[in-house]
Amino acid sequence: MLLRLHRKRTALIRLIKLLFLFLLLWTVYETSHTKSTIRKQASSAVPPFGQERVFIASILWTDEALLRKHWAPAIAELAREIGPERVFVSIYEGGSLDDTKAVLELLKTDLDASGIRHRIVLDETTHKDEVERSPAETGWIQLPMEKSYRQNWTDWFTLNQGTWVPRRIPYLARTRNQAMEPLYELERAGETFDRVLWLNDVVFDGNDIRRLLATRNGDYAAACALDFKHPPSFYDFFATRDADGFEPLMARWPYFRSRASREALTRGLPVPVTSCWNGIVAFDARPFYDIERPLAFRGIPDSLALEHLEGSECCLIHADNHLARTKGVWINPHVRVAYNTSEYESISASPEADWPSSFEVMTGLWRNRFKRWLTTSSPINQRVADKVIKWFRADHSHAEPGDFCIIDEMQIMLWNGWGHA
Repeated sequence: MLLRLHRKRTALIRLIKLLFLFLLLWTVYETSHTKSTIRKQASSAVPPFGQERVFIASILWTDEALLRKHWAPAIAELAREIGPERVFVSIYEGGSLDDTKAVLELLKTDLDASGIRHRIVLDETTHKDEVERSPAETGWIQLPMEKSYRQNWTDWFTLNQGTWVPRRIPYLARTRNQAMEPLYELERAGETFDRVLWLNDVVFDGNDIRRLLATRNGDYAAACALDFKHPPSFYDFFATRDADGFEPLMARWPYFRSRASREALTRGLPVPVTSCWNGIVAFDARPFYDIERPLAFRGIPDSLALEHLEGSECCLIHADNHLARTKGVWINPHVRVAYNTSEYESISASPEADWPSSFEVMTGLWRNRFKRWLTTSSPINQRVADKVIKWFRADHSHAEPGDFCIIDEMQIMLWNGWGHA
């Protein structure tokens, strides 16, 4: 009896050791193969700018340090590389709390000297002006409860329950649409563009833009970079949804729950997603010229936002883009941008940047597996889904094609930025 138990225990230990050895060998192989595949894709030559006409757009607020050190010179150099006859730069800035306006005045001078056409709007309207004006018919909401917000490092201020406040996303959508106005003015004058390139306040170089515009040989409705604020953690969860409509599963590589998105990323290929923004995004310009319903930025309806819900205008734009259903929305994993220079150097597509590291690949693949095994697989969490269903049932005329963009938040404008309510 004891001998039989000893043999069973020995066999079990041997089986566990063999299983452990198999998992170890598999992990080493998987890590090595994945790294090799990504490295091969990343080594492809950076294509030159073609003959495409590019409309560059951006909205900025209180970004003086980054703009002065990197962004403004990089925009001017990018425009020169594309070519004065094939590019237009449109920037909207409003009410910055630092000297952003002065930097943009210098950018105007630089662009003028290079013969680059541009419109740079320096709006004196501050966030305080926006907050204190009379509520508009849309884009405003009443605070559901009293809430305190930080005024500076030591002081706070309180907004009372029932206070009317402007919603953050409709404001951002409005300013983005203002930045797009020259596109339509030029169209009326007989000039159109092939690509609309949106740039946030990120660190980038010309090679990043070349790679992005050439994603899938230009066959896309939209193509995005990956952005990082605290590498190796991915930043833009708010606007990114994988191929199945899920938020990123995790902040670190390989990010996604969707098999299609995850497998493309591990092979170093353009990643199919439902939506993205990620610091830089290039659009096929045609939907913006649609005669019946030109593509434009927007927020979710106020009546839906009243349910304590919100959706990024940078996600909703893809939900409204009819071309996304045929040409797709993609993330180019070889275009990586960041929000300061040191972070950019650690994740950029330069030969010196080992991205992702072998350790990140090995641990990331297993973390991703465990998260998929142990968490639910509903694109919208149940709390959000219940609120959206309630809103649909309250009025059958209600419609929101971007329900996959919606999260359980209420975002409002404050005099010194924005906050949650």
